[in-house]
Amino acid sequence: MKILGVIPAMGEIREDDGFIPLETCSDGRFRSGEAGVVSIWATGDKKVEFITFENHTLAYVVSQLGYPAYYPLHPVAIERPVKAVLMDLDGTSVRSEEFWIWIIQQSTASLLDNPGFELEEADLPFVSGHSVSEHLQYCVNKYCPDKTVEDARAYYFEHTRREMKAIMEGRGRPRAFTPVKGLKEFLLAVKDAKIKIGLVTSGLYEKAWPEIVSAFDTLGMGDPKDFYDAIITAGFPLGQGAAGTLGELAPKPHPWLYAETNRVGLGIGFEARNQVIGIEDSAAGVCSLRLAGFPTIGFGGGNIEQSGVLPLCEHYCQTFDEVLEIMRG
Repeated sequence: MKILGVIPAMGEIREDDGFIPLETCSDGRFRSGEAGVVSIWATGDKKVEFITFENHTLAYVVSQLGYPAYYPLHPVAIERPVKAVLMDLDGTSVRSEEFWIWIIQQSTASLLDNPGFELEEADLPFVSGHSVSEHLQYCVNKYCPDKTVEDARAYYFEHTRREMKAIMEGRGRPRAFTPVKGLKEFLLAVKDAKIKIGLVTSGLYEKAWPEIVSAFDTLGMGDPKDFYDAIITAGFPLGQGAAGTLGELAPKPHPWLYAETNRVGLGIGFEARNQVIGIEDSAAGVCSLRLAGFPTIGFGGGNIEQSGVLPLCEHYCQTFDEVLEIMRG
């Protein structure tokens, strides 16, 4: 396969990787061939851009909400013994993406006052893996530009709270949250090996916690808080009469959720980051892990291939058994 270029700290970019060459960074700050810039590449979903220099790379995280950011891209390589595993929730641990995409669809339908509205297949990379507000802003821009993301969020939480209440009461949408095959065996094997486990999600607490509890109930594994060494969510939503926490502007693909889980939650310093393996099924999550400095294993079933972020993965697996083999070396 033809090699199109090289991104320092990542590697070669090939024809079928899905990366898109750019002349100029989308904010206009950098141009290929000028001021030391060798090349500029975007992931297939155009959510992250990589500005390459001779010996280093900057990653530019695009924002639908007007707050982009630049981060250095660190070289990674798995070092053993592995000290910790950082795991995504939606898609990697629990199959729930279809449910949350459905909630986004319902919210957009409410904005349009059209109960029959359905998202298109082309929308899927933009309504999963990122923050709620990013997903909703995308839908507002495309389908109802006369509305605001605040209007969309109001409908989103109305639908979410209704459905979460129904699910916690034993009713609601069937099979909304299903543990990924092999999850229990994988988690127990990692625990037996004395490796720490951090669970990380861009989802707000009120939507993430019922998923975790539901999965552990299904698996017969007790209280998730007693099992995981750290659980980090995007926090609590800002609402009328209630204080929110930081979570809508700094989620995946920004590095902060994974960085906080590792450094604050697990107590592992940045210098030991190559002994920490991240597992993700989404493009946003893969970018988040890599920008936080962790070697990343892509997990099948998400949007990694469609979004063109495979070059950011050290390995790409379809099962947890494959992941365990890599961890053991």
